Amino acid sequence: MPEIAIKPLLDAEFLVKLEQLELVSRKIFVGRMKGERKSKRRGSSVEFADHRNYSSGDDLRHIDWNVYGRLDKLFLKLFLEEEDLHFYTLLDTSLSMDFGDPTKLQYGKQVAAALSFIGLVNHDRVILDTFSSGLDSGMPSIRGRSQMWRIVQYLDALRASGTSNLTAAAKAFAIKHSGKGVVVVISDFLDKRGYEDALRYLLARNMDIYVVHVLSKEEVEPELVGDLKLIDSEDDDFAEITVSAPLLQRYKATLNAFVGGLKEWCTKRGITYIFTTNHNPFDKLILNYLRERGLVK
Repeated sequence: MPEIAIKPLLDAEFLVKLEQLELVSRKIFVGRMKGERKSKRRGSSVEFADHRNYSSGDDLRHIDWNVYGRLDKLFLKLFLEEEDLHFYTLLDTSLSMDFGDPTKLQYGKQVAAALSFIGLVNHDRVILDTFSSGLDSGMPSIRGRSQMWRIVQYLDALRASGTSNLTAAAKAFAIKHSGKGVVVVISDFLDKRGYEDALRYLLARNMDIYVVHVLSKEEVEPELVGDLKLIDSEDDDFAEITVSAPLLQRYKATLNAFVGGLKEWCTKRGITYIFTTNHNPFDKLILNYLRERGLVK
């Protein structure tokens, strides 16, 4: 791709809108430390939630003596526990992502940056990983909006390279991250090895999984004519074809089957699937589609 002037990943006006949002988990996760997110779990935080009867062995410090004075019965105070949400992004940086205008990788960077900012503003623990032929070193866990510059610096430096091996990356990801949480996988899923085994590694971690499937407009609506030699950008495999109306129809049918198959596979297993193209404004994806699908509110 020729070098061009790249706009900032997130502009100031959009950041103001993101500040009003927060990431949501459909599951309740136990964090390693207490954050600002209030959980439905009952713990020992500072916000009162309810009472329950005292049982032998309970911590006497939690007895409500005011209630005892009125009712002559022992009750324990229950509190809402504050919880630390782990938010993971797994971004595909393989060569197939370096296609389209903007490229699928640039689009993925913007989505990753926006979701990371929402997490940091709400003091979630944000972890950013990338992959091509395997899992890259990624960014260490960070917290707090003051760390957003690290996200931007890391994403700006990313370049597409290597072949896609989502299965190897997901396996390494599952081994690397023991904490449960929300994980958003951003990829075109153009991996000859498939996606099933890869996503099963994440399911085994009992994570709240979102799949953002990004394709370019050119891939969805190709404008090709004549005799062509198509070369795979990742492994240099090629095919010589003559583009015709029946061939384009077969291509679209195959693409629709691929997209529909991935969506159905995810939906059956409780994975939230979101399809988008690089021509769908990414701010609309964040503010509308991901809000509708329950990732942000």
